[in-house]
Amino acid sequence: MTTVDRTEENAHDRRSLHERIAADLRDEIMAGGLAPGASLPSTVRLKERFGASNATVQKALQLLKDERLVVGRPGAAVTVREHRQRTVRPAASLAVAGAEDPYPWLAEITERDGPGGEARSQLLDVGEAVPPADVAVALRLPEGGTALVRRQVLVLGEEPVELVHSYYPLDIAQGTALMERRRIWGGTPTLLTELGHPPRLAVDHVSARVPTQEQYEVLRLPGDLPVLRTLRVVYGDDERVLEATVMVKAGHLYELRYEFTSDPHRAAARTSDSAGV
Repeated sequence: MTTVDRTEENAHDRRSLHERIAADLRDEIMAGGLAPGASLPSTVRLKERFGASNATVQKALQLLKDERLVVGRPGAAVTVREHRQRTVRPAASLAVAGAEDPYPWLAEITERDGPGGEARSQLLDVGEAVPPADVAVALRLPEGGTALVRRQVLVLGEEPVELVHSYYPLDIAQGTALMERRRIWGGTPTLLTELGHPPRLAVDHVSARVPTQEQYEVLRLPGDLPVLRTLRVVYGDDERVLEATVMVKAGHLYELRYEFTSDPHRAAARTSDSAGV
């Protein structure tokens, strides 16, 4: 365990001590050192480890409870929450499902997490709007140009887990189900394929951001922890841009998994396996 000089005169970390304690414990949880179901060290041990008072340790633990990383009740040990972190596999994003089937990501989460883990999408709004600057660039829009936007939140059980804003060129969206204020069964890859625009390539731009007001409220975030923001640009034939989607999720609850190989045949097979679940 690394020892850090915590004197205020020498510290570059200006966070309060309870925030620093929570940060160290959070890192151990995220890295798997404290596995789901494991008990956190006792308050006495945490006081000794961090040179903190009982009240400071309790404030740190409350932060982790608010972040849904740990659970605890009076008189019992604080334990790491089951299913504390989920892995998102972007390779599955272009999977085409049957017209009557749910979007593959939703089906995968529901199957993996079992009872109580049913995933669904809640449509918030559909309309024409001027997209954010990076989305406008991705869609190759002129200055002030508009696109169709479908706003939705993905929910797991009763927990909002991802805010999704999907933008489409108007010449593709006009007169299609994309314009309708209803969910699209099978997901947009299926619909775009049916419309003669099969997705061929998706490029992700991933960054960590401070949450906006909308993201904070919709995702019910517990504090000022960063969110993971993914801008996914989907290309069709002749490199035509079909869709640009901004996906935002709580950074402390999710990780993205990308797979790379020098064997193109193996890469194709692996992507196929991932997309089929």
